[in-house]
Amino acid sequence: MKIKWIYFIGLLFLSLMTPAGLAAREAAGGAVAPDSGNTAWMIVATILVMFMTIPGLALFYGGLVRQKNLLSIIMQCLVLLGVISVLWFAFGYSWVFGVAFMQDGNPLGFFIGGFDKLFLHGIGLNTLFGPNIPEIQFALFQCMFAVITPALIIGAFAERVKFSGYLLFIVLWSIIVYNPLAHWVWGGGWLQTMGAIDFAGGTVVHVNAGVSALVMAILTGKRKGYTPGRPTAPHNVMFVFLGAGFLWLGWFGFNAGSGLAADGLAASAFLVTHMATAVAVVVWIVIDWMRNKKPTIIGASTAAVTGLVAITPAAGTVDILGAMAIGATSSVVCFFMVAVVKKKLGYDDSLDAFGVHGIGGIVGSILTGVFATRMISGPEGPQGALSGDWHQLWVQFAATIVTILYSAILTAVLFVLVDKTVGVRVSPRVEEEGLDIYEHGETAYN
Repeated sequence: MKIKWIYFIGLLFLSLMTPAGLAAREAAGGAVAPDSGNTAWMIVATILVMFMTIPGLALFYGGLVRQKNLLSIIMQCLVLLGVISVLWFAFGYSWVFGVAFMQDGNPLGFFIGGFDKLFLHGIGLNTLFGPNIPEIQFALFQCMFAVITPALIIGAFAERVKFSGYLLFIVLWSIIVYNPLAHWVWGGGWLQTMGAIDFAGGTVVHVNAGVSALVMAILTGKRKGYTPGRPTAPHNVMFVFLGAGFLWLGWFGFNAGSGLAADGLAASAFLVTHMATAVAVVVWIVIDWMRNKKPTIIGASTAAVTGLVAITPAAGTVDILGAMAIGATSSVVCFFMVAVVKKKLGYDDSLDAFGVHGIGGIVGSILTGVFATRMISGPEGPQGALSGDWHQLWVQFAATIVTILYSAILTAVLFVLVDKTVGVRVSPRVEEEGLDIYEHGETAYN
């Protein structure tokens, strides 16, 4: 008799562990635990995205500047990881992914989701988001996007901006520019409702930061002694190479993690990210070799970032051929912007933040509307012009234009505000002798 009861209990336990049993438990009010595989992958992806800023971007940008300004770049990247993280969990996550304002019909819901998730209010250990991952893990993953986006702008005004002015501008920019745009595209806002595709940050991250970078470069003014067409020699090419390598590695978390699951979509995003970048590097090297007679490490490293940027919005919707086309196109267009257009127009985008991130993001965002395919996005997913859906191309174009205008206008307003209060640009003496010693009291090499 005792054996029969044990057998019955065993069968009952097994039945509850099946998908149908889990569904029944959920319907009855039982908690469904997070999927351990998806959660583990998202933890790794979050680490990889953090790795992109510290040390990836810090080394990439740091190697490109002169030795006397290396520590200023590192500090500008490092402080963002602290400050933006605090702001993000205090209210940024709630502003982007909250739902209270939208549900209540509050007019503020156009710009922010609400205050219902301040300091992760109401989000417990087993509160799930997406395909069975803890919402606290999703919030942390998105935090790393909020960190790296303003960090990209650093490349435009490197070597000539006060740390205090930089910090105030970046804090205001993250609150007023990044959060609303992320809400529009990812948090259920009007661009997402319209059907805009931005898998991992083409508009929210790269177009947004790149356009802001251009505005900041123009308004801040040129570096002392800057001559268009004569780039300042990088002080450490090995840092540039290492930074590019770390960015390439970290970008797999950036793009493949944006599907929020360890599945075929993550594998596809991983593949197309790598292939677009590989093609971009090869194409850039060929152009560099033909035009300048020598292929350079700086050029190849810049090309890698270009390909990574361009494939970001498309990583969840294009196949390998689309990825290769995006990589090749972005490499040609961004090389032209960096080597020709910047020289002609004479603006001092110190480390080509606009030429690479802004233009690469624009190219990738629009071409997503060309190459998106239901082979990747699914039978009910979006498709691009090559698959017969020209409407999607129009949507991508509209979302890109909106991002450009919103970012440019608000960045200009914030620049004036910061410049009139704490000031933006350092004095000529500080710029001449270096930001490291004057702004931070340290030197990189002793």
